[in-house]
Amino acid sequence: MRYISTRGQAPALSFEEVVLTGMASDGGLYVPETVPQLSKEELADMAGCSYAEIAFRVMKPFVNGEIDDDTFRGLVKDAYATFSHDAVVPLNQLDANHFLLELFHGPTLAFKDVALQLLGRLLDHFLDKRGERAVIMGATSGDTGSAAIEGCRHCDNLDIFILHPHNRVSEVQRRQMTTVLADNVFNVAIEGNFDDAQAMVKSSFANQDFLNGTRLVAVNSINWARIMAQIVYYVASAVAVGAPHREVSFSVPSANFGNVFAGYMAYKMGLPVKQFIIATNANDILHRTLAANDFSKQELAATLAPSMDIVVSSNFERLLFDAYDRDGHAVAALLERFQDEPTALAEAPLAKLREKFASHSVDDATILEVIREAHHRTHEVLDPHTATGYRAAERARADAATPMITLATAHPAKFAEAVVKAGFPGVPLPPHMDDLLEREERYTVLPAELDAVQRFVAEQRR
Repeated sequence: MRYISTRGQAPALSFEEVVLTGMASDGGLYVPETVPQLSKEELADMAGCSYAEIAFRVMKPFVNGEIDDDTFRGLVKDAYATFSHDAVVPLNQLDANHFLLELFHGPTLAFKDVALQLLGRLLDHFLDKRGERAVIMGATSGDTGSAAIEGCRHCDNLDIFILHPHNRVSEVQRRQMTTVLADNVFNVAIEGNFDDAQAMVKSSFANQDFLNGTRLVAVNSINWARIMAQIVYYVASAVAVGAPHREVSFSVPSANFGNVFAGYMAYKMGLPVKQFIIATNANDILHRTLAANDFSKQELAATLAPSMDIVVSSNFERLLFDAYDRDGHAVAALLERFQDEPTALAEAPLAKLREKFASHSVDDATILEVIREAHHRTHEVLDPHTATGYRAAERARADAATPMITLATAHPAKFAEAVVKAGFPGVPLPPHMDDLLEREERYTVLPAELDAVQRFVAEQRR
């Protein structure tokens, strides 16, 4: 198993190299050179298995023997032992054929824990093997940062720097990051938006001279291991509702597109998927692209679903690579035009995407309406991101006879402000976080300037 860049110019890497590298040297993202296949028999045999066992079986081909089976099983088992529910990602039935996949039972109450609890362990394993230290830089619109910190806070070989947009994440999201006072954890509040932070992280990976030879590692969804770990819950949930003997559909709250792309990879591996529904908030580049072939940047809107407040969906590049028949030059040319002007996808790639993907966009007023409506109908309190997926599942569903699984990406307590606006008194934090709002915070506010951020990282790393 080798990994190649979506832009076709970077060298192919092994699994270990791709985990430690993150973004490709040509500015692209790594994907497997070939997609491993799961037979119907292998999928059927996963019914009744523990989540950790399914995870081991699904991810093993991507690791390709670079970690021995016993060690890899141990890393996987340890990662998911941190979750508060024995099922790790339990399914909750909403009606006769609509299910909620609860991805928020990890340490930071968001779906990012599923990948980042494993990624931190993988990084520490490989660095220890090499006798190296590394610096993590990541940008977050809310959930990735706390999940990355929680996954890496105990790693001996890593220092982690997380950039979040100052005053543009919820208080719970911020405090989940800034109250971790470990010596290897550094939080930076950027006086700008998420895309400013993301751009500085990408620039830092493109030129790492400011670290004088220390390796820079990515933990956001540009890192292939994040995608790999998320493939698992698509397989586990689909098998639980009857796959591979029947097709399944998924509705996915979407921003940076890594979550949806993981589902697409499960489909490419052999999981029978009828439809993927991309649910967006008012920042709807994915919906506009699919619905109207409007692949253009628009001004960022601050919404009640802040983790989806982005202008550019980085992981969409991975899907474009597949839609353009893995023509890295065509993808690179498209994305170069996209940086400077409104553009559109070629007809054939767009038609290919529309065969498997639908989309729906939800504004803030609708988010509040859905939170109220879903509670009335199901007694569930949805977080605002999950609410976009719930409504999209209703509006864009192609076939009512096919089981629909909506991904619940965060615990509603993480976004209590939206829940209160919807008319509820609030949602209590779980017991292990009930004192979160009283804990000491530590973070540094910096301007959205690359030199200032890089100087801070270089000075503060251990």
